[in-house]
Amino acid sequence: MFSGAQVSLYPMSDDFVGIIFGAIGALDPWRDHLRIQTDSLSTLIVGSPEFVFPAMRDLFCAAAYSGVHTTMHATVSRGCPGEPDDPICSPVSSPRREMALADRVAAYREIVAAAPQLEQDIAAQFSLYPLGVGHHMDEIYGCIEFLKSSGTFDRSKNFCTALRGDAGPVFETLGQAFTGFGSEAGHLAMDVTVSANSPSVR
Repeated sequence: MFSGAQVSLYPMSDDFVGIIFGAIGALDPWRDHLRIQTDSLSTLIVGSPEFVFPAMRDLFCAAAYSGVHTTMHATVSRGCPGEPDDPICSPVSSPRREMALADRVAAYREIVAAAPQLEQDIAAQFSLYPLGVGHHMDEIYGCIEFLKSSGTFDRSKNFCTALRGDAGPVFETLGQAFTGFGSEAGHLAMDVTVSANSPSVR
């Protein structure tokens, strides 16, 4: 299975170059677990989702800690039939996948509750797309149930779900939504936008 993310970071600052390069340095501790390539458009992060989401979290927080309005957009995918298997991408496997949907929701909620607090408030919105699954709506409804009880749920929006809270639990919610729903062996994609230090009134 192939899994990873294309990530683009946007600090709203005259010093955007320094902030971006400094934030990319936050990926260094993850390089033993991930294949990371940066170009002029985005940073490709390839590996197990269990490492991809914490790496994205650290990248974003490193920029957001500057205090400037910062956004990040990521397209995350696993199991794409157009991509070859990569040894660095272990299949998403968890004994919880054998549990009933309601039990999985409860288990993922406990994982989010135990996530570290990183002292950075963020907002996020995302859409999840389980592809090629016969009963994909059951998985989507299960994911929505999980999100509403996750402690990071903000509101439902057209075409997406909004989250808000500390970066630790929010990124853990995104990771559990990505790995916990949809076919274990099927293609699944997520579109996510994250924001911190926005001047907009909530």
